[in-house]
Amino acid sequence: MLPRPLVSLVPLVAAVLLAGCDRQTPAEPQPQQQSGAAAPAPAPAPAQGEGPFNGTLDIANRGAVMPDLTFTDPAGGQLRLADLKGKPLLINLWATWCGPCVLEMPTLDALAAAQDGKLTVLTVSQDLDKAAAVGAFFKDRKLARLAPWLDPENALSQHYGTGVLPTTVLYDAQGREVWRMIGSHDWSGPRTAALLADTLR
Repeated sequence: MLPRPLVSLVPLVAAVLLAGCDRQTPAEPQPQQQSGAAAPAPAPAPAQGEGPFNGTLDIANRGAVMPDLTFTDPAGGQLRLADLKGKPLLINLWATWCGPCVLEMPTLDALAAAQDGKLTVLTVSQDLDKAAAVGAFFKDRKLARLAPWLDPENALSQHYGTGVLPTTVLYDAQGREVWRMIGSHDWSGPRTAALLADTLR
C-alpha cells in the first residue's frame, strides 16, 4: 500500500501523461514553402478538450518573439521562420512516435485547407535522424496541405521547453506569440475558430 502522500499524486501523474507525449516516450508533420529537455513551461490554463483531444491552452508567453530558426525537408530544401512573417503562423511540433501527434495531424491538414491564404500551418518533426520515416509518414497519409519539415537538433522543442508533444504555437503576422496549445487538439473542431478569431481578423 502506497503512503498517503504518494496516493494523492497518482491522479496528477495520470493527468500529465494524458496531456501528450513526453520527450522520453515513443508517436507522429506540415505546410509547403518554396524551396530555397528544457525546463517546463508555466502551468497552462485548462482547456475544454474532450476525449483524446485534451490539450491545454497556455498564454504565459504571449508577445514573445518568434525564434529565428531554419528547418530542412527530406529533399534538402530549407525554410527559415523569419521568412514567414507577414501572415499569422501556426507551428506544430510533433514526432512519428507520438500517438496524440498522429491523431491530430489530419485535423491540422484540414485547418490548413480551410484557412488557406489567411494562416500558414507549419508542422516540424522532432524525430532525430529519421528523415525517411517522416517523408514516408506524409506519403502514406496523403496530407495535401502540410509538408514534412525536419528539426533534427530539436532546437524548436528546446526553445519552447514544454517537454510535451504535440505542442502548437500561434504567432501573429508580426511574429509575436499569441498562445500555445500543449497536447493534442482537434484543429478542425468548432473551438479552433474561436481560438484563431482575433489573430485572423
